Amino acid sequence: MTTYEQDATTPRPPWPFTGRDDELERVRGAWAAGRRGIVVTGPAGHGKTRLITEAVRGTDHALVTGTPEARELPFAAFAHLLPDAVSPQRAVQILSGVRLLVVDDAHLLDEASAALVHQLAVHGRTRLVVAAVDGVPTPGAVSRLWTGELLPRLALAPLPYEDVVQLLAPSGLEPLTVRRLHGVCRGDLRLLRDLVAAPAAAGLLTSLPGTGEQRGRGPLPVTPAVRERLAPLLERSGPGERETLERLAFAEPLALSLDGLDLDALERLEEDGLIQVDDRAAAVTLAHPLHGPALRAVTGRLRARRLTRAPRDLGPALEAERRALARGIERLDVRPVPTPVGEWLVAEGMPVPAGYAAVRARFARLRGEVRDAAAWAREGVRETPGDAACEAELRLTDSELAAHDSDGVFAVYAAVRSGKPGRAVGRLPEGSVFARHADALRRGDGGGLDRAAEALEERGFLLFAAEAYAQAVRAHRDPRAARLSRTRAVALARRCQGARTPALDGLVLGELTARQRQIVTLAAAGLSNREIAERLTLSVRTVGNHLYSAYTRLGTGDRGALPWLVELPECVSA
Repeated sequence: MTTYEQDATTPRPPWPFTGRDDELERVRGAWAAGRRGIVVTGPAGHGKTRLITEAVRGTDHALVTGTPEARELPFAAFAHLLPDAVSPQRAVQILSGVRLLVVDDAHLLDEASAALVHQLAVHGRTRLVVAAVDGVPTPGAVSRLWTGELLPRLALAPLPYEDVVQLLAPSGLEPLTVRRLHGVCRGDLRLLRDLVAAPAAAGLLTSLPGTGEQRGRGPLPVTPAVRERLAPLLERSGPGERETLERLAFAEPLALSLDGLDLDALERLEEDGLIQVDDRAAAVTLAHPLHGPALRAVTGRLRARRLTRAPRDLGPALEAERRALARGIERLDVRPVPTPVGEWLVAEGMPVPAGYAAVRARFARLRGEVRDAAAWAREGVRETPGDAACEAELRLTDSELAAHDSDGVFAVYAAVRSGKPGRAVGRLPEGSVFARHADALRRGDGGGLDRAAEALEERGFLLFAAEAYAQAVRAHRDPRAARLSRTRAVALARRCQGARTPALDGLVLGELTARQRQIVTLAAAGLSNREIAERLTLSVRTVGNHLYSAYTRLGTGDRGALPWLVELPECVSA
């Protein structure tokens, strides 16, 4: 077992602020136009502090932070803003002169400070932006900020996968490694940062020839952040609890039957939210995807040898996954299906059979996950060099799709995607979503194309849905409907890992002024409004006004979508 300690002498710079455009605008607007502020909640590490810091950047504000060390000291969090031995009434009077007060880690406030924050919200003269962690003991005066409807509450969801991909782009990690990290971290960005840095610092990443990417496989690094998240399991002291947790960890990737497990221990673990029980299958698994690999990583070799079950043949389970994927493709339905065995093989660095890898690659490509598709195909070639199906997936482009699919439905549908629906008349399954798409395109029916796109998205064909929306942009006569279709097309295209097709090329639209295009291009490159203003010698307000006008013309308010509306960097054919 290797433990990775953070070097305190070489602090790492913060990651650039990524995504969260809607949340950012909501927080920024929370103290405008007579509003009293907002409370931002979410699990630890989800980026609440970073979001608020970005929102109040450049504003005149005061900051107080709760700390565990000072929870018993009255007004400890406000010591830098208040005189000694101040009364609660006097404290409210003093702080009423603060225009904007940011309260971070409000769940750690002492009772007096919590009551003070509550009173400030009641009086309403001081605007409040409050951050608190979910699922931990919180002073009643803080929780009543939102339960008593004094302030609106923004529950921060995990950062979407496509934004995590953007965040990790500079690290050069290949898609399946990013997928694994995203899965085990479940939105915890502090944990993600640790799990990205540790193997890179220890030289445990493997370069992939010809891709410029690096692959991370094998045991999870035991970083301080991992140990912190694992503490609720390691501290279990009830009879049979720790043993049960470890048995579950070493049973992965398959669910463990309830037979032979300590039912009393299971009941306590389920009550605490540490395990999940499938009543229909009478099976049990660990509740958090981090816990299994983390428990295995901290277990000594001798104990691991005892806990590891007899050699298992994962072939039948893997074949069942392969059949489920192939069945979805055949039924024109590529919504996600559970594939724990294949993902476990990749994570552990185990060989992936080429037959499974090829189907998994095709399934991913049809979903629009073009980089994932290539990564799965590489896994198959690594195990079986020269495998024809995997090699075909690696070189697949639109022009080669027909040859790859022979006379199949996807070869016929390729004509619809390329804007030639006449070639598909009578050749697509009657009543299928592909046939409805072809019919709407042939008739130039913008509304019909929108409905076809919705159906495609519902069935998991995100790239095809983006293309249908892009075709609807040109079919709509109503400019507002066209802008809405473009917005939806851009949002879906962002989730397709840089895929480019003829239909999507039409998204680079919008009659912008030279200044608007200049500002949009810089925003698409990741610069903040303030950075753009400094570069172009403009005011921040002027930059914001130009962006607002550009958003109106482009039909999107999503800053993360801007790379799709300007000249794009390297993209992947699909």
